[in-house]
Amino acid sequence: MLKSIAIALTLLGSGAQAPQADPLDWSTCPGDKIGMECADLRVPVDRQQAAGREITLKLGRLKATGTSEGSVLIAYGGPGGPGIAITQSGNQWAKLRERMDIVTWDTRGYGEQFGGLSTGLPCTWTRVPLPEFPEDDADFGRLSDTNRGYAEACRNKDPEFFANMSSADNARDMEAIRKALGDAKLNFYGASYAGFYGQAYARLFPGQVRTMVLDGTWNHSTADWVGELEKMAGSNEEAIGRFFDWCASGKCRDVVPAKWRKLVARADRAPIPARQAGIAYDGRDLQAFAVSSARQGAEAWPKLARDIRAAIGGDASGFVPARGARYPDQATGVTECVDWPRPAGRAELDATIARLREIAPNTGTANTLATGTLGCVGWPVRVTNPPAPLPKGLPPMLGAGAWGESDAVERVLKQVPGSVTVRHEGPGHTLHASNPCARDHIDRYLTDRVLPAAGTKC
Repeated sequence: MLKSIAIALTLLGSGAQAPQADPLDWSTCPGDKIGMECADLRVPVDRQQAAGREITLKLGRLKATGTSEGSVLIAYGGPGGPGIAITQSGNQWAKLRERMDIVTWDTRGYGEQFGGLSTGLPCTWTRVPLPEFPEDDADFGRLSDTNRGYAEACRNKDPEFFANMSSADNARDMEAIRKALGDAKLNFYGASYAGFYGQAYARLFPGQVRTMVLDGTWNHSTADWVGELEKMAGSNEEAIGRFFDWCASGKCRDVVPAKWRKLVARADRAPIPARQAGIAYDGRDLQAFAVSSARQGAEAWPKLARDIRAAIGGDASGFVPARGARYPDQATGVTECVDWPRPAGRAELDATIARLREIAPNTGTANTLATGTLGCVGWPVRVTNPPAPLPKGLPPMLGAGAWGESDAVERVLKQVPGSVTVRHEGPGHTLHASNPCARDHIDRYLTDRVLPAAGTKC
């Protein structure tokens, strides 16, 4: 084994920063059973109007079980995942908590209807099937009008709040939390979509980062968004390629890429009925479900082979999810639509679609943000937090991820010299909660700023 790469210099001569006076009024969280304290923090709705209206962020804290050396701010993504409830539901932070206070918060706008305790935006998002790709300019216009009408129903209830729901707004909330805690610099762990919060924070407050972990997230730190979409499509193609390789080894030799592509083309012409659910799936639907199954690894592959055979026979019922939405979806809403670039017109969209289908003949645009942003066309608020490269001067950061995700995280962290990504060559989404090897590396980095060796696999 290579020796770990120790990062020299620790703040204030210790593994973390010494805590300062805490201005927050902490008390037992409602219904708490694990010793979590809660506090309210008032922050501006719009940082450009700092003297204007404020909202309340509900913070949760598990105090260190030993001598506290500072705090680590935790976010789970979603966007809108309720940090307090999620932290209360598990015990993944027990080791880190021996030395550090574990702090989380319920993100702005996602209130009671999402399980959160912070000020909520007064509307509820529902998951709907993704729109079809527009066939002409008039179709693109109709998609724009439909999306705008859907969004305006929420926007009209609170236009100011609606316009300030980006990951950058969450990053500014993180800075307010850091200041309120009295921490000299930020220690942050961001899982899944919360990695966007971390990347935004690194761009806005590079001098305030002590440690930052991006676990199972995507690259929002690029100057070439179309290029990033291409890499997403390539990752999906790689995922289903592992499945086809497994079939070719003798497990399901009749399920080959050519038959799959023929099925997808047939479904695009006439959706394949899923008789048990009374619905039908087009080619993009089948591709989305197949990518999701392929990413689950060998345990899911036999069923995927059976489902493909049945769909070729005329019944796509095997692809119907056991519960929840009957169509594949990438729900778009008030955060996603101000974080992700959207196509300005049909010509731009068509060019992107053609390129992704060229790169990924078996998976096409499915499960990429080229499809996810269809719900953002016509959005009444501009993209306020567009992707952009990270600045120079950031301290070395730690990434983590399973198949595909580790590659995306690595594309972020290659911009920060000395950074390392821990890889799990297998299925999964985020590593800290489920992979003890990765958890040990993450906890050590957050406390002592010690990174594992480059190329570490867990």
